[in-house]
Amino acid sequence: MIEGRIEKVAGPLVVASGMEEARMYDVVFVSEQRLIGEIIELKQGKASIQVYEETGGLGPGAPVYCAGEPLSVELGPGLLTSIYDGIQRPLDRVRELAGDWITRGINIPGLDHEKKWDLTPSIEQGAEARGGDELGQVQETELITHRVLVPPGLEGRLVKVAGRGAYTIDEVIAVLEDGAGNRHELRMFHRWPVRNPRPIREKLAPDRPLMTGQRVIDAFFPVGKGGTACVPGPFGSGKTVIQHQLAKWADAEIVVYVGCGERGNEMTDVLQEFPELEDPKSGKPLILRTVLVANTSNMPVAAREASVYTGITIAEYFRDMGYSVALMADSTSRWAEAMREMSGRLEEMPGEEGYPAYLGTRIAEFYERAGKVRCLGRENREGNLSVVGAVSPAGGDLSDPVVQATLRVVKVFWSLQAELAYARHFPAISWLQSYSLYTDNVREYLDEEVGKDWIPMRDRAMALLQEEANLQEIARLVGAESLSPRDQLTLYTARSLREDFLHQNAFHPDDTYTSFAKQKAMMRVIMQTHDEMTRGIDQGAAPRDLFELPFRDEVARMKYLPENRIGDLEELLERISGAISGAVESLETV
Repeated sequence: MIEGRIEKVAGPLVVASGMEEARMYDVVFVSEQRLIGEIIELKQGKASIQVYEETGGLGPGAPVYCAGEPLSVELGPGLLTSIYDGIQRPLDRVRELAGDWITRGINIPGLDHEKKWDLTPSIEQGAEARGGDELGQVQETELITHRVLVPPGLEGRLVKVAGRGAYTIDEVIAVLEDGAGNRHELRMFHRWPVRNPRPIREKLAPDRPLMTGQRVIDAFFPVGKGGTACVPGPFGSGKTVIQHQLAKWADAEIVVYVGCGERGNEMTDVLQEFPELEDPKSGKPLILRTVLVANTSNMPVAAREASVYTGITIAEYFRDMGYSVALMADSTSRWAEAMREMSGRLEEMPGEEGYPAYLGTRIAEFYERAGKVRCLGRENREGNLSVVGAVSPAGGDLSDPVVQATLRVVKVFWSLQAELAYARHFPAISWLQSYSLYTDNVREYLDEEVGKDWIPMRDRAMALLQEEANLQEIARLVGAESLSPRDQLTLYTARSLREDFLHQNAFHPDDTYTSFAKQKAMMRVIMQTHDEMTRGIDQGAAPRDLFELPFRDEVARMKYLPENRIGDLEELLERISGAISGAVESLETV
């Protein structure tokens, strides 16, 4: 183990000499307290070390030990239901050993090495195997079967395979002999460097939407399974609530939630809610298919930079098993701020607003690890990893370098507006500024599963909302009643779309999640009402008489209908049609 000596300490940055044999990104242990760090710069035998713990009390002359490997995470059974810090230390075990605060120098493995798991082998002795092939299966939780895979990069013949039984993750379950005659002992877990993307066979285009149950997202700005999205917005606009909603309701099989530099009380909400939340598909607790990475704002800033890599490496591991995975990163702005701080201490040339010049590259590398892929292995599995990152620009300024660098690589932009949040319209996603580039990719799936009339109806609704934005300027000058009857109807329908369809209460049991079937029924009520009223106006009915018909409250309450009462909306539509026809007939009688 290489040993150097500290020359300089500047916050989380430590400079050590005598490190000629060290390599970039090697993990090191600083001082006799063995504080965990990572080499981020090498120059003339001196190493600049990013220390993931509080460096108070360190001084020149203290030893530095090099582990000889990059920052890696343990991947195997036991990841699900776990709560980790930014470098995969399990926080529940930390609390047992050290109390409510992380003690400096504490180093706990990410997985439980003593627990036994029931393994069912999937391959026979003597078979040829290579990276990605399934060795066996473990029932990790009630919801998820963990597939134990041959680590990437290995290929050869299995000269030994353990039989069915209970094993710890340290026990050898297979021995692989490669072409050179070298033997590799395979266990139920392996380690993987967090900064290296896990290899895949082929990347595919996302062709299915990630169903989130949030109407403004699913209807107007869908994200594909294996796609990327960002949610920028000012303080108080609801970024974290949207991330929570996606983590709870997105139809991914595995959820990885990374709390990167957010407030501790927000992570506490997640930790308290997830064990109690019911998975909509199985009825079991949602935590059984969730991994949480918590690096809150009061934890060391250097570990924040590593936390997103820890989260996405775990997500890639489950994707390689063939699962659909969703990763929520809240927020990437705090991650970028950690990069800026470390770059400043390294005395690198600053870029825009003090961020490092490589900010855009790091953000692109992170989001490029998402995707729908054909996994390694002979089973020809397909998996997908969707990444949604929240961005917190100061004052909601969308020209912020982090926002702009993110928008260059993601394909869905959900723009949160402070004005909507102040008007108590949630989710505060602007329907005029947001966009999705996955609409064409998922069109065929929506035509088959939701109906060929869904996309044309949605496009008409969006056109009405855009037309409303133009008419509101005129209405402010001359008054809404001075507009033509058709324009008055446009304002009426657009208001109904905003208040009765796009507005959604995350804390109401029946409104927090909306299936595609209910979304389509709700939009159909609004758009057919618009068509009926258009015919009524063309036959001479006054807009005000139609707007005052007594079904407005029922339309406003349809969002609170339980999913098993979607049929009630057909009856509502019949009553609306009858009321409008009655109003027009009475006009003709007069």
